[in-house]
Amino acid sequence: MSFPKNFLWGAASAAYQIEGAYDEDGKVPGIWDALSAGHVKHGENGNVACDHYHHYKEDVALLKKLGVKAYRLSVSWPRVMSGPDTVNPKGLEFYSKLVDELKAAGIEPMVTIFHWNLPMWAHEKGGWYSEEISDDFANYVRVLSDALSDRVRYWFTVNEPASFVGSGYFTGMHAPFESLMQAQPAEMMTKLAALTKNVLLAHGKAVRVLRSRAKQSPQIGMALNGSVYLPQSESTADVETARALTFPEQAFFPHFNWWADPAVLGRVPAVLQPFFTAEELKIVCQPLDFFGFNCYNSSDYDEYTGPNPAVKPGMARTAMEWPITPDALYWAARFLTERYHLPVMVTENGMANIDFVMSDGAVHDPQRIDFIKRYLTGLQRAVEENIPVIGYLYWSIMDNFEWAEGYDKRFGLIYVDYQTQQRIPKDSFYWYADVIKNNGLS
Repeated sequence: MSFPKNFLWGAASAAYQIEGAYDEDGKVPGIWDALSAGHVKHGENGNVACDHYHHYKEDVALLKKLGVKAYRLSVSWPRVMSGPDTVNPKGLEFYSKLVDELKAAGIEPMVTIFHWNLPMWAHEKGGWYSEEISDDFANYVRVLSDALSDRVRYWFTVNEPASFVGSGYFTGMHAPFESLMQAQPAEMMTKLAALTKNVLLAHGKAVRVLRSRAKQSPQIGMALNGSVYLPQSESTADVETARALTFPEQAFFPHFNWWADPAVLGRVPAVLQPFFTAEELKIVCQPLDFFGFNCYNSSDYDEYTGPNPAVKPGMARTAMEWPITPDALYWAARFLTERYHLPVMVTENGMANIDFVMSDGAVHDPQRIDFIKRYLTGLQRAVEENIPVIGYLYWSIMDNFEWAEGYDKRFGLIYVDYQTQQRIPKDSFYWYADVIKNNGLS
């Protein structure tokens, strides 16, 4: 099973989930640093996490051993910017050193500009409700572009706005732990529209900055997540039904088209139209080089609105209780390219497993190997059908802080002992290394 010659095999992580060093070298608090007490299992937090801030050379050496072509990291906004216009040189220096280490190892650095840990100084101005936040974000992007774009080509403006808006401001499960669910419908829609518009304006302004200031031709995308539905058969009618569920006309924030239609196609869902001016939409809609998407499972088994007859007792699930739906990558890649006419990159895919060090000193995770194999088989089908898939980034390179779930849920190819910071590559690490070496499943 072969993938394109220049296929970007890689892995991903996020700053707050692995870095630790939460108050070192001038870093200021982010919303996860300051507000998460009482919201995380076992009272845990990301203050130390995997201590990647001090172990980054060891971690890059493991990435090199794995053989990845690319590594998607995220930059911590509160580590780099201690105020709207105030750069923290030591914070910026860390990412410069990390990029240098990756380049020296022959690994393409990919930078996610925002992965959820908003600076407290931005939150105190209103967070993503603030009309100033898109300009503050653009300023932050200017700093990153000037410092890193001579060595970084791949940029992701924001990661999963459906999640950080939905879980942070709608359900209150994630920082800043605010909830719109009890608001009156008109107020809820007005506030959700403001959040959406400010995120999209930040994205558009970031793209403009990178296009105008980057020191080499940038490759720019987003890392979006959204509902994906699988057809019950491959009849034309069933495929169109699944497509309509994936991109509903009455879209809401969990759907891809809520975010991507404005950013890629220059149009907003009908319910958002009263909240956007034509000029704002021009800022939002900027040319992108690829469509990055995070996909762990299809939405056919969702139970958010009540019992779902598709859910069967004992069906296969990960440790996150997410259903295992291997065809999701194929249909997501197909539906997204057919709608948005951009090459696609799988920016996150993986599974949480019950991993622990066994009596032989190793970490055996056959379920994860089988999970990746099945999902890659679906992705391979997309490649065989000439769907332009340019990369696959496993989530995540190592076990890490899984937000409100704390440290119980282990997604990594590398096991982390959080008491000693020992790293132990799992069986899946060596299996995935073989996939990369062979440019596909052997």
